[in-house]
Amino acid sequence: MKQVGVVLSGCGVFDGAEIHESVITLLALDRAGAKVKIFAPDKPQMHVINHLSGEVSPESRNILTEAARIARGDIKPLSQADAAELDALIVPGGFGAAKNLSTFATQGAECSVDPELKGLVQQLYMAGKPLGFICIAPALLPRLLDQHVRLTIGNDPDTAEAIEAMGGEHVVCPVDDIVVDLDNKVVTTPAYMLAQSIGEAAQGIEKLVARVLELTE
Repeated sequence: MKQVGVVLSGCGVFDGAEIHESVITLLALDRAGAKVKIFAPDKPQMHVINHLSGEVSPESRNILTEAARIARGDIKPLSQADAAELDALIVPGGFGAAKNLSTFATQGAECSVDPELKGLVQQLYMAGKPLGFICIAPALLPRLLDQHVRLTIGNDPDTAEAIEAMGGEHVVCPVDDIVVDLDNKVVTTPAYMLAQSIGEAAQGIEKLVARVLELTE
């Protein structure tokens, strides 16, 4: 049975992990017979957004505590993730990827990434294990890998430009498809960067999960 790590960045599209993307990923992995280990950084999220009004809320929340809502409590701090125990890693999107796993939301091409995530990704990469990044999360890959990597976030020109400035190669991709960088064993899909519905998001994510699992062979 394959063991796949999933890194969440909170709970909610505007300040954490995109819930639909996260659940589709977990469902697809479960249906494929993979064992999932869920992680999130144990630190305060950048800010809290009221998802009804879209306004910033004057409170502080912890990324791990919030992500535990999606994981039904079965989650560990990202610092405890062991690359040796994982066959692959998948990172769903949501603004949490750009706000809590990195500073991409505020700094774009000048961004930094969470050091615990970078350490884990580097170890998996060096061991030849596949990586799947969804929605906006692929924008972090050039910083995480310090390699030339082919990826997609759909077709947003400003985000693509920032990715290229960091040394990535952006590939325009429709919502129901994936981009595979075979040399680096990296699979990406646009999901809600383009999706108009949960069904559209699911098409690409399910393809990504299937391909990531194929690449573990």
